[in-house]
Parts: sequence; C-alpha cells; structure tokens
Amino acid sequence: MKRTAIVLGAGSRGNAYASYSLSFPRQLQITAVAEPDEERRRVFAQKYGIPEERCFAGWEEILDRPKMADAAFVCTMDDMHTEPAVRALKKGYHVLLEKPMSNTPGECLAITDAAEASGRILSVCHVLRYTPFYCTLKKLVEEGAVGEISTVDQIENVGYWHQAHSFVRGNWRNSELSSPMILQKSCHDLDIISWLIGRPCRWISSFGSLQHFDAAHAPEGAPDNCMKGCPHSEDCPYYAPKIYLTGKKDWPVDVLTTDLTEAGIRKALKEGPYGRCVYHCDNDVVDHQVVNMEYEGGVTASFTMTAFTAQVNRELKIMGTEGQIVADMNVNRIVLQRFGEEEKEIPFVEEGGDQFGHGGGDFGIVKNFLGLLDGTGDNRTSASVSLQSHLMCFAAEKSRLEHRTVSMEEMEKLSER
Repeated sequence: MKRTAIVLGAGSRGNAYASYSLSFPRQLQITAVAEPDEERRRVFAQKYGIPEERCFAGWEEILDRPKMADAAFVCTMDDMHTEPAVRALKKGYHVLLEKPMSNTPGECLAITDAAEASGRILSVCHVLRYTPFYCTLKKLVEEGAVGEISTVDQIENVGYWHQAHSFVRGNWRNSELSSPMILQKSCHDLDIISWLIGRPCRWISSFGSLQHFDAAHAPEGAPDNCMKGCPHSEDCPYYAPKIYLTGKKDWPVDVLTTDLTEAGIRKALKEGPYGRCVYHCDNDVVDHQVVNMEYEGGVTASFTMTAFTAQVNRELKIMGTEGQIVADMNVNRIVLQRFGEEEKEIPFVEEGGDQFGHGGGDFGIVKNFLGLLDGTGDNRTSASVSLQSHLMCFAAEKSRLEHRTVSMEEMEKLSER
C-alpha cells in the first residue's frame, strides 16, 4: 500500500528519509513540509512535488491543520523534537523520529509515554539496526557463533573533517544549543552495542574532553574565518576550501547553501558558520570520549569516539566464550574465528544503496517503518526500546562531568522527575 508522510525539518536528515519516496514512489509520497528556512523549503518542495499551499514555515502550522498524511517524519533540531512528536501522535500521525529523541531524560520519557498512549507507531532513527552489516552481526551472535557473548569493543572514527564540519563549525557544536556529543553522535553506538548484547545495561563510566578545537591551539595569525587570507591555508587540514571547494555537490557541501555553484559555496563560507576557523568557534562538545559499560550478567562493553582519524567508520570486536568476530563497517568486512578453527569472512548482501550513507540504514528504517504501518515487521527501535540507550548516553555524560560511575537505576529515577 502506498503511504504518505509530512516532513518537519527539511535539512539533511529530513531529505535522507524523504528521498526514499523518489526511489520507491509506489511506496511513499511526501505530501507537505515544514521548514523555517525559506530557500530550503522551496528547494524541498520542488524536489518532492509539494504544492505551495502545503509548505509551512513552522511545524506548529502544519500540525494545526487537519491531518495531511499517514505519518510525520520529525527531523527538527534535537531540542525541538518533543513537542512536534507528541502533537503529531495526538493528531493521529505515525511518527518516524530522528535521533536523539530529545536532549533531556524527562522529555525522552514523555515521548515514550505519548507513543504508548497514542496507539500509533513511533520509530526512532537508530538506523544502524537496519543495516545489513549490523543485522549480520546480530544474527551471528544470536546463532551462538562466538558462544556466550562476553565483551564488545566498538570504535567510532568520526574523522577529522567530519568533526570540524558537524561538531566544531556546525549545528551540533555546542551542547547548550543542541546536545552533548555522546548523545547526538554516539547514541547510535550505545544503542547498537546494547542490541548486540541483548541485555539491560547496569553501570556506566566515561571520560573525555575538548582537547584540540579551541583558541589555545590556534596557529599564530589565524583569522576567525578561513576566507580572510589565512597564512596557514597550505598546511591546515581544516582549511574550509579544502573540505568544501572540491567539486562535490552532495553532503556535506549541500548543508552550506542551496546555491551549489562555486560562487555560492564561496559566499556561504564567507558569510556563514562553515567558513569559520575551527580554533575560533563557539563549540564546547568533546572531540574524544570513552565509555565503559557493564550489562546484566557481567557482560562488558567499551566504546571509543574520536575526532582524530583519517577515516569515517565504525570498527568493532565481539568476544565470546567460543570465538571472536572482528568487523569494519567502512569496508563491509566481518571476520569470524571460532577458537581452534581458521578465521572465515562472513558474506552479506549490501542493500539500500541510498546516497545518505549509514550503510543502507537510512532507507532500511523507512522501509521497515512503512511495513509496520501495514502490519508487518518488528519495531526494533520503538520509543520504549530506544529509551535505554538514551538514558545510557545521559549517564555517560553525567559520569564524564562528575568523574564517577553512574548506575542506570539512578538515571531511570532521574528521568521520572
């Protein structure tokens, strides 16, 4: 059955999910959009064939109108998720909610309660659960390929340029304006680790800081904007033209402006946030962090997030009583070695092929979500399921700031206040 959806927030993530309708027009149609940026709203409407009378500047306007579709894709900024998600549910929409659910524990719980009370489907966009890569790992673990799981280690290599784009210059640079790094970027990771282990987390400890991207590390004479004749343009890897004036027109360049000519990009770098020197921004989120976790039954996990890598990928090792799995999402390689046996590479079929990355997970979650509306499939990222990994992120940030181990029981009680 062909389904319809409205999109609240026409930025990168809104486009990531809405573009499913362009690849599979018999399954999904985008019928309306709410986006405060007039030019982005216009481009989005043109791209998806949305008439002017169904284009709105604010999500409030669209939700004040009679119901326009089967579902609402809530892709506003992190601190603007709760009210539109709750109102959309009450209005009768099924909701696909971009992660994180919210930037406070109480609001995450409020969304969970609203979803359960509404009788509607809400899926949180923990897209890694919908990738062939992680689905293959989950299947191996459930089949006992490594025996009883003991430890999971995961590394998120953010990449030096990605850190600069999103978390130094970009929308998620400041925790007061969006959310802590562990929540915004790495709730994916704590969620996927928990999914693989399949048990409740009990204890969290974490360490990390903003080490490099501050004024103290600015080279001598560096201006506040790269386009002002920086004397370090040749040797600085973060020099904005090296990242954005490469001839590419897709992400991350399309975040800067809707005018993707060289002149348009240069103008955006001169006048907007993405041309700023990475050492002269108002960022405060960490550029490296580690998290240690203990799960029910004594299973342990560790997670490392770091900006200081050349690659942008996730690597992990799953260790069990009968073997180990070493996997690299960047090259789609999964190697199983049972103790006493030769290692073997595990094949899996790459699906999706969407342009927005996440290993096919962006299209994978939309496909699954549409199936749920038709009564098929499982909601593996419902609000109640996703609440645990969100509370884990809040616990990790609390641990980092207070230099102590935090129990999940404590976080659950805090979220109820």
